[in-house]
Amino acid sequence: MGDDHTIRGGEPDGDSVSAGGGAGSIDAEVASQPACWLRAAGLAASLTGVLPAPGERVAVTGCGTSWFIAQSYAALREATGQGETDAFAASEMPVRRRYDRVVVLSRSGTTTEILQLLDRLPGAVPTVAITADPRTPVAAAAGAVIALDFADERSVVQTRFATTELALLRAHLGHDLAEVARDGEAALAAPLPGALTAARQFTFLGTGWTCGLANEAALKLREAAGLWTESYPAMEYRHGPIAVTGPGSVVWLLGPAPDGLAAEVAAAGGVALQSSGDPMAELVLVQRLAAALARARGLDPDRPRNLNRSVILAPR
Repeated sequence: MGDDHTIRGGEPDGDSVSAGGGAGSIDAEVASQPACWLRAAGLAASLTGVLPAPGERVAVTGCGTSWFIAQSYAALREATGQGETDAFAASEMPVRRRYDRVVVLSRSGTTTEILQLLDRLPGAVPTVAITADPRTPVAAAAGAVIALDFADERSVVQTRFATTELALLRAHLGHDLAEVARDGEAALAAPLPGALTAARQFTFLGTGWTCGLANEAALKLREAAGLWTESYPAMEYRHGPIAVTGPGSVVWLLGPAPDGLAAEVAAAGGVALQSSGDPMAELVLVQRLAAALARARGLDPDRPRNLNRSVILAPR
């Protein structure tokens, strides 16, 4: 189905391929994000009738990083008054619940849980896949396809593809990505503070749409550098997670900080960081940190242990 309703964002950039890995890939991919965001934003106007329309009841789903991007988009869409929007891990979506449209996010287009979900959905439900390759099984199974070819990656770890699909979705909701891209450039130029490179434990906190970003930030440090990371809604931090905070802990807030929280982090012996720019741009700094800490620990950030580009399960 996808072949007849495919919107392509353009050919891959020179440092991007559909699979594999390459020395230093993550560095080039992280650095290319502001340009990718603006390119994605330019596609938004052409997606009327493909991406959800105002008033539609929508489910958006993915696995791993894609699930966290789904969480951010769902919260943003509801916050802008465009309609009820639920985010699910693909394996946990209730297929009997009624939706006007289902959006699936899959960089590889081959993830087993996404394919199983598309197979289980009622045939009358419009589906759209956002992926990096329009020639994949997910693209063939979805009713419409948005292929962000130019944002594909060599690295197993997702960076620019995830933020570029979020940039596309934000632009479709009416966000101006020009300032976000400027904040992204600033995050690329900023030095990594010593408190970050020496930390033993990270907790990421978000509010509203940045809860998904907090989840993604924690995942990046776990994937690339094998670090102890956690993520929570900001107001939940006092309800237990503060117990792990101590010397060597960083509590990183992506979005507004609850009153008094920074002082409580300091009293517990940790370091509180507050994002200064757009939270999606702040994720660029997290990605840079993940790569730097991975190398400091003797790890390859492009090829994390125990991970592949896509989870493909053997048929039962």
